[in-house]
Formats: sequence, C-alpha cells, structure tokens
Amino acid sequence: MSPAPWQTVTLERQGATAWIRMQRPEVHNAFDARLVAELTEAVAECGADPAVRALVLTGAGATFSAGADLNWMREMAAASEDENRADSLRLARLMRTLDTLPKPTLARVNGSAYGGGVGLVACCDIAIGVEGAKFSLSEVKLGLVPAVISPYVIAAVGARQARRLFLGAEVFDAAEALRIGLLHHCVPASELDAAIDRSLHWLGKGGPVAQAQAKRLALRQSGHDQESAAATDEANAALIAALRVSPEGQEGLGAFLDKRAPSWVRGS
Repeated sequence: MSPAPWQTVTLERQGATAWIRMQRPEVHNAFDARLVAELTEAVAECGADPAVRALVLTGAGATFSAGADLNWMREMAAASEDENRADSLRLARLMRTLDTLPKPTLARVNGSAYGGGVGLVACCDIAIGVEGAKFSLSEVKLGLVPAVISPYVIAAVGARQARRLFLGAEVFDAAEALRIGLLHHCVPASELDAAIDRSLHWLGKGGPVAQAQAKRLALRQSGHDQESAAATDEANAALIAALRVSPEGQEGLGAFLDKRAPSWVRGS
C-alpha cells in the first residue's frame, strides 16, 4: 500500500488493519468535494488490498465529522439541479463503497457526528463511540432531507427511530445512539482504543472469505442487494438535488449561511 497524494485523509497500516483518518480537524472533518473523493479512493484501496483484514475509520481532532462543509454548502446552494445531482451521486458512491466493502469495518467515533458523519458511522459494521459524542440529522432545518445516507441510517436504527430523527432533527447523545443501535459500544475516551483493539482481536479470528460472505449475506437478507443499489442512489440523489434548488431549500440554505432563522421558524 503506497502513500497516496491525499490532502484530507491519511491511510496507514498497523499489521493487517488499515486506519483511515479524516484530516480536516480545523473544520471538524466536515465534508467537501475533495474529502468525499479522497475518502472514497482510500476505502476502495483498502477493499482491493488482500493484505488488509479490517478497516478502522476515524477523525482527526475532537470531532468525528460535522457533515457538510460550510463552503461546500455555499457552492451547492448556487449550483444547478444537475450539478447538485452529480455531487450527491459522488457522496452516494462513498457511502455505498464503505457499506459494501468486503472487509470488516469499524467506526472509531472519537467525537461528535452530524449529517453525513452519521452516515459514515451507520455504514460501518461495528461502531464504537466516546461518551461525550453528540449526533444529529439536522437536514430538515435547512429545508432538506438526509436522502443519500438514509438507507444506511434506517438499516442501523430502524425506520421508526429514523422517522423521529429525520423529522425532529434533534441532537442526541452517545447513550441514545447506543440505545437505538447507531453505536454498538459507548466508552470513555480513555478506553476508546482498547475497545477498538478488542473488536479487532475477535475479527482477526474469522476467515476473510467467510467474513466477506457473511457481510454479503447480512446485506442481502436485509434487502440491500447490488441490483437495486444504483436505482436507490439515483433516486436519493435526484431528491436532494431537487430540494436544494427548491424555494424552501434555497431559503433554508440561505438562512443557515446568513446565520438567521428560516422564514418558517419566524412564521410559526
């Protein structure tokens, strides 16, 4: 595994485990076009490397990922519907690549996760987070929906919990994330790496071919087959693109960028 000229992620090997770290701590590892592209490349590289037995995904600094970057949101607010659809499909490719990777994946949730960051957590096979982490799917506050990440969040927490979180956009803590199934384990920050090591220990006892097939089995039995994946991604990308350029989406994004309440809050 040779070093790649990435600017927003690092990929390191520790034995048979690959560690991918989002490296934008100054903006809380928020997504922009470069991070989405580089993270997709790094995950795919791990999937193609026979020497990699497991992948750990984490963030630099005190936050796992804050979701969409402010400047990226500003660009998308001014972009056409077609440009927004293409942008959303790139994010969908990242999520799909991580979700279907033929290796065990662990989310080392070192801090809070919002929006797309929650999607990354939900895409991983095992998610271990620190007690102080906060989570939110706040898209409706912007007149949007968490369309691209919705299949993975719903698979993780169930449709009933997803309806509550999608509609209410509430901030919830790590204990609640554990209760609803977004996290598998919640530990003090001082114990996070030990918890990751314990999971890697047990994962190391499984046969790599059997693990890849077991993952495919679980996905297939839950209705996540490759045949319908492309259609799902296209539909979700089209939905978020249409909402971003809609009057409500433009008002919501504009209000967020201007640091004011959107019109529907003032009028309520």
